[in-house]
Amino acid sequence: MKWMSRATVNVLLIVATLYTLLPLTWLLFASTKSLSDLYSTPGFAFGDFNLIANIRAVSAENGGIFFRWYLNSVLYAGVGAAVSSFITVMCGYAFDKYQWFGKEKMFGLVLLGVLVPTTATALPLYLLASKVGVVNTFWAVFIPVLVHPFGVYLARVLSSGYVPMEVLEAARSDGAGEIRTFTRVALPMLMPAYVTIFLFQFTAIWNNFFLPLVMLNDQRLYPLSLGLFTWEKQGNAFPEFHSLVITGSLLSVVPLLVVFMSLQRFWKAGMTAGSVK
Repeated sequence: MKWMSRATVNVLLIVATLYTLLPLTWLLFASTKSLSDLYSTPGFAFGDFNLIANIRAVSAENGGIFFRWYLNSVLYAGVGAAVSSFITVMCGYAFDKYQWFGKEKMFGLVLLGVLVPTTATALPLYLLASKVGVVNTFWAVFIPVLVHPFGVYLARVLSSGYVPMEVLEAARSDGAGEIRTFTRVALPMLMPAYVTIFLFQFTAIWNNFFLPLVMLNDQRLYPLSLGLFTWEKQGNAFPEFHSLVITGSLLSVVPLLVVFMSLQRFWKAGMTAGSVK
């Protein structure tokens, strides 16, 4: 029976791997083709190598607005995930190490936020943003992504595993205040947790689509997800936009690969700590 369970696991892993890699492989092949080869050659075969020309076409379209979208996505996802992860780690640390009246009920409310889909909160957020006059601005997308309920839960779990109370009490007995104890003692211990939450949040913000769609009208503020969607809509009338979308989609994967490859050491450590709690 053991070999059957092992075989089942291996089959599931192979299916999951194919499900992940096949679309990316097709994207890699398609982005190297000219528009005519895109429709006349098999999906997983090369045509005439046209990748450089496709990238030039993406760069030239509408005055190079693609790279404006690229920069916007880096700001939304990079800065947003960095700030959001710091706030989240502080919240998780507070829930783990401090006691106050109604703490567990408050934590239950935070967990309730995990169950609410982001699409359900988009319209209320739009109404709030309209009240304060930030609709169609950078802040309309940036501020909501700073909230990450699942990250708070994860930070609390990882804080209980990474930060012993004895170390904090030793720092306090040496005269360190609460802020200094957190920044100088607890935060370095929580760095794997910070990186793990950062990666989750970076990926979520990078792929965020519905909130920018609701909040933004100005194309110069679009992230890549929304910008490529506007090009895709034009593909029905102008087929050359299909090549732009495919090549742009390939380029949009690069930052995710770079972030995951460069931070995978911390990410694996954080996931391991979380798994044993």
